[in-house]
Amino acid sequence: MVTDMDVYLFDLRGYLHLEGALTNAEIKDLNDCLDAIPPLKPGEWHGYVHAHEYGDKTSGINYQQIYEAGQPFEKLIDHPSWIDKVKHLVGGEGSFDYHHGPLFIDENLANFREPGEAIGIHSGGYPPIMRNQFRYHGGRFMCGQIDILIALTDIGPRDGGTMLIPGSHKSNFRHPQYGEYSMGRDKSVDGIEGAIEIYMKAGDALLFVDGICHGSAKRVNAGVRRIVVYRYGPSWGNFRHGYHPSPELLQRLTPEQRKIVWPQQLLPREPQVKV
Repeated sequence: MVTDMDVYLFDLRGYLHLEGALTNAEIKDLNDCLDAIPPLKPGEWHGYVHAHEYGDKTSGINYQQIYEAGQPFEKLIDHPSWIDKVKHLVGGEGSFDYHHGPLFIDENLANFREPGEAIGIHSGGYPPIMRNQFRYHGGRFMCGQIDILIALTDIGPRDGGTMLIPGSHKSNFRHPQYGEYSMGRDKSVDGIEGAIEIYMKAGDALLFVDGICHGSAKRVNAGVRRIVVYRYGPSWGNFRHGYHPSPELLQRLTPEQRKIVWPQQLLPREPQVKV
């Protein structure tokens, strides 16, 4: 259910903190799934899950296509704690954008962040990017990408939490410190004026438009921060990294989940001869 307060705060700040989005049992199942995957190095595969790093190689390792890891991750595709909010904010109901379905997940991953690791500041209202744009027009939201970031461990002070600059999804100007703290320079968002760190309990979810200026604090504490990210956009989108769902996954999913994971059915590549 999307409340008037959800709409107001999201429009104002660019994010919502969904406390207790997952149960303790769900968190245990997700962590057990991750524990069952042998440690992977960048470029290695475990089934259809791929180990990957972003360009700066200091933000931790990602297990891409994490919805392939098992049923607990499949449940997150259309989890009731956020799916109606995501549909409302991506928008398009009753329009051509709904032709193949309400949504599409263009990237989904688990991220493991260890001491000394962080991700630098990125996105923001400037420079504008179509893929992650924030837009409200004609009485409806039309956001290019809505992220759901789920904490699988408690994330408190010095744990390398997500940092956001509230309201920056509407900014017309580049943050003056952007170049100093941008991705690829082994920087965190610590010290950037206007940024806040979001502390989360395991099971909390952070919903935000990807156009908001964001990144993370540098992890200082021992241990590993575990999060999962599902990025939703309109059904006509495409995969960010060129992955695609496995036939086995598509076979297991419900019809509603399948529309989100694989909205369009590919047509035959070869010309069809009429008989």
